[in-house]
Amino acid sequence: MKQLLLASLMGSAIALATSAMAESTDLQALEQAARAEGAVNSVGMPDSWANWKDTWADLAKIYGLKHQDTDMSSAQEIAKFAAEKDNATADIGDVGAAFGPIAVQQGVTQPYKPSTWEQIPDWAKDKDGHWMLAYTGSIAFIVNKQLVKDIPRSWADLKTGTYKVSAGDVSTAAQAVNGVLAAAIAMGGNESNVQPALDFYGELAKQRRLSLANPTIQTLEKGEVEVGIVWDFNGLSYRDQIDPERFEVLIPSDGSVISGYSTIINKWAKNPNAAKLTREYILSDAGQINLAKGNARPIRAEHIDLPAEVQAKLLPQEQYAKVQPIKDAAAWENTSKMLPRLWQEHVILHMN
Repeated sequence: MKQLLLASLMGSAIALATSAMAESTDLQALEQAARAEGAVNSVGMPDSWANWKDTWADLAKIYGLKHQDTDMSSAQEIAKFAAEKDNATADIGDVGAAFGPIAVQQGVTQPYKPSTWEQIPDWAKDKDGHWMLAYTGSIAFIVNKQLVKDIPRSWADLKTGTYKVSAGDVSTAAQAVNGVLAAAIAMGGNESNVQPALDFYGELAKQRRLSLANPTIQTLEKGEVEVGIVWDFNGLSYRDQIDPERFEVLIPSDGSVISGYSTIINKWAKNPNAAKLTREYILSDAGQINLAKGNARPIRAEHIDLPAEVQAKLLPQEQYAKVQPIKDAAAWENTSKMLPRLWQEHVILHMN
């Protein structure tokens, strides 16, 4: 019996070792192929977003990959892949969670499962490896304290304020789309019912309190945004880069949503191996820590030790008491597709 058990254990050990060797060999081959390509071109992954700059610097230093990015929204990234096809100028993009399945449906992606695949929760990845969340974010407020004295700490507070609210471009940007869902959740709605949020934003529009200024680092720095609806990691990064004393970032106390962003690799990428190696690195310990340095919560957070100084930069955990994930992905995917039209009919209509 012991001999059988020993043989079984030895067999398992050999299988694991063989698997590890194969994985190591595959990664070495991938690295060589990526080095030969020598570059990776991204869309929607600018230096200032989630600290991508450190990842691009690491890829250049370790693997010799040159990089350039064109910043654009999730919908624009997918449209670019589809329009360019064989004339692809982008290899990899970063899209909001709702846009991953859309990219697959449109046939513009190619799969790649990184070596850390098993540590990515099932809810956060496509079963075939076409997309997987690398990091999560929760919808927050960023408030310019020089322009707003009565700081809003909830969606309810926003209703009664006198300042303008910048929601972003709901027709194209995942951040703005999730801002609508976060408001809906706080007001009793859900993934299939965002009417409470549309009514809320419509009322702001009637009061001339809805700003069309997109809450970016540029508009915030210029003082064009009084209160912006942003991902927590963006708000914290913008605050730290501009002036920590000038802005306050907070999670609305009456409810918000946690979602995330996923890499998609262009089906027609000119540098497909460099794109796959980029995804591999993003989901490695070092890549995940880079994202955390940009105030984004890594998808593999439970499997890595974040440096204490990185952990200290994040918002207090108690602010996330009423933050919830998307509970009905299919319903939200359907609502997301209709949202640009609904936004036009229920909100933009009142801007004139």
